[in-house]
Amino acid sequence: MANLFAALRLVRAVWVLSREGVIAALPRQGLSGPALTGHTIATRLARKRAEGLGSAQRMTRAIARLGPSYAKLGQFLATRPDIIGLQMAVDLANLQDNMESFASADAYRRIEESLGLPVVDLYARIEDPIAAASIAQVHPAVTRDANGEERKVAVKVIRPGVRARFDRDLEAFFLFARLQERYIPSSRRLRPVAIADTLAQSTRIEMDLRLEGAALSELAENTRDDPGFRVPKVDWQRTGRDVLTMEWIDGIKMSDVDALRAAGHDLPKLAVNVIQSFLRHAMRDGFFHADMHPGNLFVVPNGDIVAVDLGIAGRIGIKERRFLAEILYGFIRRDYRRVAEVHFEAGYVPASHDVEAFAQALRAVGEPIRDQSADTISMGNLLTLLFDVTDIFDMQTRPELLLLQKTMVVAEGNARMLDPQFDMWAAAEPIVGEWVRHNLGPAALVNDTREGLHAAYRLARQLPDLAKRTEQLTHEIGEMAENGMKLAPETVEAIGKAEARESRWGRVALWIIALAAIWVAIAVS
Repeated sequence: MANLFAALRLVRAVWVLSREGVIAALPRQGLSGPALTGHTIATRLARKRAEGLGSAQRMTRAIARLGPSYAKLGQFLATRPDIIGLQMAVDLANLQDNMESFASADAYRRIEESLGLPVVDLYARIEDPIAAASIAQVHPAVTRDANGEERKVAVKVIRPGVRARFDRDLEAFFLFARLQERYIPSSRRLRPVAIADTLAQSTRIEMDLRLEGAALSELAENTRDDPGFRVPKVDWQRTGRDVLTMEWIDGIKMSDVDALRAAGHDLPKLAVNVIQSFLRHAMRDGFFHADMHPGNLFVVPNGDIVAVDLGIAGRIGIKERRFLAEILYGFIRRDYRRVAEVHFEAGYVPASHDVEAFAQALRAVGEPIRDQSADTISMGNLLTLLFDVTDIFDMQTRPELLLLQKTMVVAEGNARMLDPQFDMWAAAEPIVGEWVRHNLGPAALVNDTREGLHAAYRLARQLPDLAKRTEQLTHEIGEMAENGMKLAPETVEAIGKAEARESRWGRVALWIIALAAIWVAIAVS
């Protein structure tokens, strides 16, 4: 029955997304069979008023009809340019998640339930919301300490019923992913079900505001000594699962360039700061703000950038950081053979491919940018072209690298918005160069040796336990080889019933979607 309701919700969502022109804006390259037919039908269904609108505007109209789960879906898809195309990913990354606010009384009730104290005991005063998004809304408030000193804060409160709504809509997302993976073989490389799992996990994390507070705290520690960048301080005494209290930021949104100019800020300096801060966090710390659209960045009176809304954060390991650094330096030096080798060493490109052929393909990416002026070369576009080439060589989807790529494109867009003559390479070189010197030179050998010794020590401590487990596993394998694997009768019966039930409702859902598609085709013919 759950699959039936999920199918009905999916049909409604496809209808709305088609009518608002969202599906028509998706790339159709590489589609064939039912997928191409569906894209064609959705394009014919799009309203005339959708023509001329950007993908973000189309998504905004659709979200207004579909609800908060789809706002979050749009933001999540912005992290996957491999699925929806880079331009649409950038458009969605800049999508302002503006929803209608909910009643202040409901917000106060959630605060009290989450923190276990009356609102009047927590805040000297709290005002009506000033911003509302798909998951939460923000209230200005004032706290008073034991000495009577007041401090203005921002209080973020989870939207009532949002978790139940997400759970229902996620059933439709999973149904679509399973059907896509089953009936569109070309999409299996993108692992639709795994993507739905990632979406489910990321939204559960984002709906626990204690985890966002922890992310803010971690980024604050990492950037404690960084010039020109910080995040709001978290008030942990007034933070719980459904409420996050943090420092109030009095500043100008980076999206308001005219106001920044009028306030006397140095725009080219801000542009450099945006890029260097992002690269410093990604390459030095492996942890970065992954939703850096200009509405989430404030410039305070002293010129510092303050980043808010850390619901989406990215992490990359040391291997990915070395991979990125060697690629960038390899392109700068025109050492395409080395760039190709890095891909193979990282295991991103299967060993069955030829390194020389891959290096030739990389040259086709690098050479066209050699004669361009520095202020026109885009690092984001370079990575986009690079991933296009790696797709030809069966490079598996790397979500952590795609999130990094998308964030880099958005950060670079912020910089060029502030300074149209922005030189990406000049801004990036001090950060990337310093990281390379410390992590790819002699210092890297010392660090790797130290980490290897630590790993060997930890392994040595575990050897007795590993030996015991190996002996037990060997005994169990011998038992199975001699007597076979045995399942209890009730287990076999339960498995059979589950398989039959899943198959039955899967067929029902597929028929509903097929009949809806036929009806749509007749309606537009």
